[in-house]
Amino acid sequence: MIASVSGRVAAVSPDGAVVEVGGIGLAVQCTPGTIARLQVGENARLSTSLIVREDSLTLYGFADDDERSLFELLQTANGVGPRLAQAVLAIHPPREVRRAVSMADVKALMLVPGIGKKGAERLILELRDRLGVTTSDTSLDAPLGPSLITPVAPWKDQLTSALVGFGWSVKEADGAIAQLVPVADEQIAANGGVEIAILLRQALQLLGRA
Repeated sequence: MIASVSGRVAAVSPDGAVVEVGGIGLAVQCTPGTIARLQVGENARLSTSLIVREDSLTLYGFADDDERSLFELLQTANGVGPRLAQAVLAIHPPREVRRAVSMADVKALMLVPGIGKKGAERLILELRDRLGVTTSDTSLDAPLGPSLITPVAPWKDQLTSALVGFGWSVKEADGAIAQLVPVADEQIAANGGVEIAILLRQALQLLGRA
């Protein structure tokens, strides 16, 4: 198993990055929040999980070991594969996943594309004892930590790619992103960058209501 990779970030795309390790460029699939922390040309360390299939080897990358552990634990639930587990972590930080499961917050889990009411209830039933209990002071609007990207970064492209990957059309994604431009402008004015993970979550909420 490849537990982590450390090296220079050679490239960043809306759904992952290439990290150079020992002269080899490793393609790593990441959530938008993790991608936003990476900068081309700088060194980075990602906790990783290697998914082996008959026709593919896919390396998933995470900001820390806790995210990776939760990614792997989520897949022990019936019907949850690596793509869906990654989608959960794209919408919620680990603390919020634990809170939602321990407190049976079905609505929070249903914010994840691909998880309906029955799927959320199944996750709660199967994972509650394994994830442990957490406090209730975490909300969907809580900040996710340092996940800013600079105003010149293609945050709209990142959001579009993430939303299309979750099953929405480009037209639907563009419509949601257009509504979030004022929010992004406020973030830039206040913090000097865009909080991509929060914008993604808000975009999904808008599309869910539509």
